[in-house]
Amino acid sequence: MVFIAKDNNGGNDGVKKLIVISNDSNIPESGRLERGKEQVEEESQRETPIMGVQKDRIKFNVGGRIFETTSTTLANAGRDSFLGAMLDGNWNLNTDYTSGEYFIDRNPDCFAVLLDFLRTGELFIPQNIPEKLLYREAQFYGLADHVRSAKWGPIDGNRLSHSTSIYGRAPGDGTAIRAGPDGGCCVAHGCMVHVYDWMLEEHSPITLDYQMVNDVVWIDSENVVVSACKRLGRGDGGMGLFKASTGELRHKFQVSHENQIKSFTAGALSFDSSNCKIFTSCKGGSHEYGIGVWDQITGKQVDFFYEPDGWSLGDADKLQWLVGSNCLLVATLFPRKDNCYISLLDFRVKSIVWSWSDIGAPVTVDGKQVRDAIAMEESSLICVANEYEDLGFMDLRSRNGSSVRWSSRCRSRLMKRRMGDDEPCYPKLAVHQGQLFSSMNDCISVFCGPEWVLTSRLGRNHGGSICDFSIGGDRLFALHNEENVFDVWETTPSPLSFW
Repeated sequence: MVFIAKDNNGGNDGVKKLIVISNDSNIPESGRLERGKEQVEEESQRETPIMGVQKDRIKFNVGGRIFETTSTTLANAGRDSFLGAMLDGNWNLNTDYTSGEYFIDRNPDCFAVLLDFLRTGELFIPQNIPEKLLYREAQFYGLADHVRSAKWGPIDGNRLSHSTSIYGRAPGDGTAIRAGPDGGCCVAHGCMVHVYDWMLEEHSPITLDYQMVNDVVWIDSENVVVSACKRLGRGDGGMGLFKASTGELRHKFQVSHENQIKSFTAGALSFDSSNCKIFTSCKGGSHEYGIGVWDQITGKQVDFFYEPDGWSLGDADKLQWLVGSNCLLVATLFPRKDNCYISLLDFRVKSIVWSWSDIGAPVTVDGKQVRDAIAMEESSLICVANEYEDLGFMDLRSRNGSSVRWSSRCRSRLMKRRMGDDEPCYPKLAVHQGQLFSSMNDCISVFCGPEWVLTSRLGRNHGGSICDFSIGGDRLFALHNEENVFDVWETTPSPLSFW
């Protein structure tokens, strides 16, 4: 459906703003755009009163400048866009075409760039047009997703190039970075979370009143969940849902034990988007350690997996929801604990269905303590990394865990590097589209193929060691330890074709 609203805020838009909402929520955005394109093309072939133009030609007066194009070109914008909806005879937009042209009170230079983009599928931004201005105009016309796809393509670790670096204004070091679904990101920094949109403009920070932030997870492009420590003698801590663009607290999640609401420290976070479930590691009072589960829609606690004796869940460093197996990876790692514990939880049967620990493992000369872990469902493996960037692999098909098969192909060169006098940044792991990423010192290594061969390295000579990195929105964000700076890496796209 389409809603039309005039600008009543005294702004300069001067046009009716369109909000187009698909009635089929099961269709992904890309599918809705493609379906919309087909429907608009069908409409463009009919004689509709709203067009009132012969031979498929349409004129626009944008900010006093005349443009002429065709409905076929405008159909490339998709039905969910401003321009696509104008051409759809099913919508009663009450658009005045009596003068022979549509008037839009917007920036004509940006409109020229966007119109040429719809014609050719290639985005060229002249030097006299600031990119952020073009992005804002693209958002007005409903073309932001098109522009993003033209600016950077799907992540390919072997084709990534450095796009820009963002320097934070807060003193000290950031502790975690999380990529958003639309190309933005957020940085956890002490008791604050700094949020950046896909144009890398910083919004109002999320402030937690002197509670240390432990983790952040994006629910969607508008909302994030933040976990925090509870303070000694205070009934606070836990986690909250915040609006990313304003920092507004929308909901505070509560944990209950034996029908009593308790204060707790929330740690690592994960989100199951298909079932709208939020997971976090929880540390409360005695016998109140484990993994809590909340419904993202209602905000209510729906489950709690209590930590078994002799195991570690409440202190988890990392949670990862596994879509294929409907299980949660929980990893408690060195140095938070003297020993490492990795397990898969199946909440359907309230059981640990796979586990591994280094308790009782033989001590090696170089002490290969596990510093990070990640599950790779397609390969039925769990990958772990130690401080030398050695990669280890364990078979998920072995029900009771298995020994780690270490690979030292990267170690000889990296051991020659000095970590410096600062606190070391331990390796981090990520998997994206069949590629394995591992950070070490000031670079990120990319591994590919069935044998996970090192194929490329991403690195820059400033900012110090990488303390965290994250992939999302077709961007890779790398947070450095020393200068409170993060790098943005993108894949140069191929020319975008609408046809």
